[in-house]
Amino acid sequence: MRLFLITTLFFLSSVVLKAQQAENNGAGKKGVASFYHPKFEGRKTATGEVFKNADFTAACNKLTLGTFVKVTNLANGIAVYVRINDRMAAANKRLIDLASIAAEKLGFIDDGTAKVKIETVPTEEGRNGILAQREIQKEILKLETGKL
Repeated sequence: MRLFLITTLFFLSSVVLKAQQAENNGAGKKGVASFYHPKFEGRKTATGEVFKNADFTAACNKLTLGTFVKVTNLANGIAVYVRINDRMAAANKRLIDLASIAAEKLGFIDDGTAKVKIETVPTEEGRNGILAQREIQKEILKLETGKL
């Protein structure tokens, strides 16, 4: 009987763990995205980092801190990579809150919110995606300032 109970508990705990991992995966989750108000610039995030609206970071209550995600604006198909480094207020019903640079790239900075899909990506893909976005941003700034 004892062996049966231990086996059953082991099986149930593995089922619960798999369910939690699937929920945490965030693959294909759809919802509403918003972006940080400028008043949060310089404040500490849940990870202890200082928040900067110029970084490709985001807040999400559904995903583990440090997770890299690809966020796609469902209205225009544009996607960006961000890293989850903060939490939103518990009462916030939105899926993700992005740094304003990411909202600008997704094309909803003027609207305030957008319907998006988020997908978790491997760390290497997320880091490379963010690095590429930063390089593109640098080139855009060079063009705008005439320093090419």
